Amino acid sequence: MMDSEFYKQIEKSTAHRKSREDNRDFIYKNPDFLNELTVIAFNIKDKNHHKAWWILELIFEENLHFINPYIDTFCKIISQLKEDPAKRPASKICLFLSDPKKYNLNENQETVIIETCLDWLIRDEKVAAKAYSIRALYNLGKKHDWIHPELLQIIQQDFAHHSAAYKAVAKEILRRMKH
Repeated sequence: MMDSEFYKQIEKSTAHRKSREDNRDFIYKNPDFLNELTVIAFNIKDKNHHKAWWILELIFEENLHFINPYIDTFCKIISQLKEDPAKRPASKICLFLSDPKKYNLNENQETVIIETCLDWLIRDEKVAAKAYSIRALYNLGKKHDWIHPELLQIIQQDFAHHSAAYKAVAKEILRRMKH
């Protein structure tokens, strides 16, 4: 466990948007702390790692290039995440990374993200991680033609067993795949 004032700030943070935004803004004003934030996020044994993921999501949503020094570690750690509060923001970051207009993944990074998103999609995960995974896989399927048929099969098999939120995303992606 870290003992810094910044760590204590993360520890006290909440899921409320304002709390996450305040921490994001702190990183923007103090970019040297981004490294410490990623250390917290990537340490899945740290009880506050999910809080760091919440902040990373907001940072990378606006400044995806900030992930550059951490992309390989990100790819190593995402499949090891166990807690839903960390998987949701990680899956959303995968969505950001899946857009070739925003980021250029190398082949290994793409493979890891594809495999992790497929795992999240077929396992018993919360809807948000599944929804972001569906969208990320749809984007990556534009480059890898085998993904869309797999995604279609998974969505069709699981459709009846999921919530309205899952079904809304599934319908949107199914419509896009037909065009």
